[in-house]
Amino acid sequence: QTPMYYFLSNLSFLDISYSTAITPKMLVNFLASRRSISPSGCALQMFFFGCFADAECLILAAMAYDRYAAICNPLLYPTLMSSRVCVCFIVLAYLSGSMTSMVHVCLTFTLPFCGSNIVNHFFCDIPPLLALSCADTHINELLLFVLCGFIQTSTFMVIFISYFCILSTVLSIKSSGGRSKTFSTCASHLVAVTLFYGTLLFMYLRPTTSYSLNTDKVVAVFYTVVFPMFNPIIYSFRN
Repeated sequence: QTPMYYFLSNLSFLDISYSTAITPKMLVNFLASRRSISPSGCALQMFFFGCFADAECLILAAMAYDRYAAICNPLLYPTLMSSRVCVCFIVLAYLSGSMTSMVHVCLTFTLPFCGSNIVNHFFCDIPPLLALSCADTHINELLLFVLCGFIQTSTFMVIFISYFCILSTVLSIKSSGGRSKTFSTCASHLVAVTLFYGTLLFMYLRPTTSYSLNTDKVVAVFYTVVFPMFNPIIYSFRN
């Protein structure tokens, strides 16, 4: 029932959920001669992936704050990370993910698609669908940059500030063994954050002129399939 394992259980659920929204259909398409997805199936896939991916950003930020509270304010830890606070973090993560994902889905599927209907990707992501539209997509691109940028940048800043405070506290510990033992409690989280945020920031916080769908497909494989598979291994070894 400790906060760290409460967040880990939700992180595991999110990894399972957003990879399950993509991987089964991707594997079917690899084997099928006719690779297709219905508009409603495409919208659902986009919604669930966006919802769970955004929620994962917020949960990783909450886990960084949990490590900050445990290391920098150990006497206040039971108050700072009470059961109520943990539940609020989780509810906020799922609500924020659902709302931002719904905005993207609604705006994307109100666009006219009057040309090719071939999605140059292995799942229904926003950039390849915008590339198929025959209307002006500047508002969609702006909202993608603003909403994804706000969630990813704000959560990244929470993580950065938390680890800056953690590093300052760890360096003030006089024994090298104590420093190593204290900082090792953050190692798994740091690895997971680096892998996840590195690819997301590359994918969604770039000018649209630099989009390359062929490159994006390769990068997307990592954060939709590979990293969710690695997270349990990363955390299991550490714990």
